[in-house]
Amino acid sequence: MKATTTTNVFAIFILFAFISIHLPSLATAELVDTDGNLLENGGLYFILPVFRGNGGGIGRISTGNETCPLTVVQQRSEVDNGSPIIISSPLKIPFLREGFSLDLSFSAVPFCTPTPSKWTLVKGLLEGEGATVKLTGFYENEMQGWFEIRKTLDAFKLTFCASSNNNCMDIGVKRDDVGNRLLVATEDNPFVVMFKKATSSYSA
Repeated sequence: MKATTTTNVFAIFILFAFISIHLPSLATAELVDTDGNLLENGGLYFILPVFRGNGGGIGRISTGNETCPLTVVQQRSEVDNGSPIIISSPLKIPFLREGFSLDLSFSAVPFCTPTPSKWTLVKGLLEGEGATVKLTGFYENEMQGWFEIRKTLDAFKLTFCASSNNNCMDIGVKRDDVGNRLLVATEDNPFVVMFKKATSSYSA
């Protein structure tokens, strides 16, 4: 009986240790959209720059030798909201908070890409420094991991956390040789963003 009790206590300890490592604290900041509403798990949003006058929202284009729009970019025009993005967490929760592990994907899937059109980071491309945000399923050197939303200043930033070492990198914007605003991993210049609710009927 004593051995069974000890085993149960040890199992409970391991369970709580796992939860404390893999689940973010409920004390983390709430995430809100431009209307002040909490970000919904699985909600549809435009991701827009906080600082206007230097580009618009997030979309996708073809770069390099791509024959399909696999590259995630900031639109050049500040009046272009980009494409709606589904922001979702595997956690069974109605609303998102800072530091939750997230999937980001475009709601409209290009005919040439698999479903869903989830984001990832791809290493070793000449067009980006370190790693470039792409759609999954096409590059061998995709990084395994997840995205997060974190507070910065009075707004938010996107980060990508690698599964291999839990190291999290900010997502920033870098212009390529032809002026495309690529979303890339960065150490010191995050893309400061806000979230505008999109209607489910919108397609792009």
